[in-house]
Amino acid sequence: MTEPCARKRQDTELTEQIRRVHSDSDATYGSPRVHAVLRREGTHVGRKRVGRLMREAGLQGVSPRRPRSFTRRDPTAGLAPDLVQRDFTVTAPNRLWVADISLVPTDEGPWWLATIRDAFSRRIVG
Repeated sequence: MTEPCARKRQDTELTEQIRRVHSDSDATYGSPRVHAVLRREGTHVGRKRVGRLMREAGLQGVSPRRPRSFTRRDPTAGLAPDLVQRDFTVTAPNRLWVADISLVPTDEGPWWLATIRDAFSRRIVG
């Protein structure tokens, strides 16, 4: 049986270094940070190679973004009827109101903002 080529042997050694750096970071570092640590340690390797080896090894970092909660529509439920047929032109006030709900992130946690707006005057009425 033939030995693997030099590139494959280097990939195996690099993968072990990548696994060590990744586990030292509590499995939070992605390829950019792993690459930076390897460079600081004196290992000369390209960032795309680190990314490829991490993919092949099944390693990935943790995204710093907080997970967003959102509503999932029931696939068995029907769609709500479109009562205005997508025609938002109005000739007088208080004929058509539209509503919106938004999530506003704050330091204390998320706040929900619900508004009702008159389509004629575009003023918030509720």
